[in-house]
Amino acid sequence: MAKRQCDPTSGSIGLQVYVPARNGQVVRIRAIPSNPKTAEQTAVRTMLARWAAGWRVLTEEQRLAWTAAAITHKSKSRLGQSGPLTGEQLYVRINVNLNICGEPAEALPPDPPAFTANMVTGLELLNPGGVVSIKLTCSGTSTAFNWISACPALSAGRGRPYGMNALGVMPSVGNGKSNITTLYSAKFGTPTAGKKIIVGTHQILNGWADGGLLFSGIVPASS
Repeated sequence: MAKRQCDPTSGSIGLQVYVPARNGQVVRIRAIPSNPKTAEQTAVRTMLARWAAGWRVLTEEQRLAWTAAAITHKSKSRLGQSGPLTGEQLYVRINVNLNICGEPAEALPPDPPAFTANMVTGLELLNPGGVVSIKLTCSGTSTAFNWISACPALSAGRGRPYGMNALGVMPSVGNGKSNITTLYSAKFGTPTAGKKIIVGTHQILNGWADGGLLFSGIVPASS
């Protein structure tokens, strides 16, 4: 599909879609994306639909409380711009996070917590005998729910990911490390030597998520 570079723009106009690419912003013809309807896609859509419907059955006082709380919380920046969330967006975001953590839903916005420093400090990639292992190095403890995401293995020259996929809750820490090899391989397969791995980690507490951290490394040659 033909693409051409363009000035920074976001979204779509008519049949044209403006998207970020490796060498800058590009415009392409709108295409209907594939929809394999995987179990994971279905689960996420069901969860989002559940909380979107839940917003409609709140009392007006509850909706006003969420709207007031949302004013100080902004959306993810796009093209250097962001704005405050709507009450519904905050309600869905908080309750989806609570659902992920296995905690009960909230009809009123919980107070934002004071996050401690993320216990994840780095990414360790090893390849002994051709068996790749992916571990997060950790320091200290955390009362937060630690959620892990990643993208498929990239060319070593890539500087940033294009889209991150949820892997799940961070496995327990032993000897200062959390082994996420199984989580990563189940999602993307086993990475090969020379590929770049990018892993993200977020803390979730009372339904709120912190800004998160990204860690990256190159899979070494077999040793």
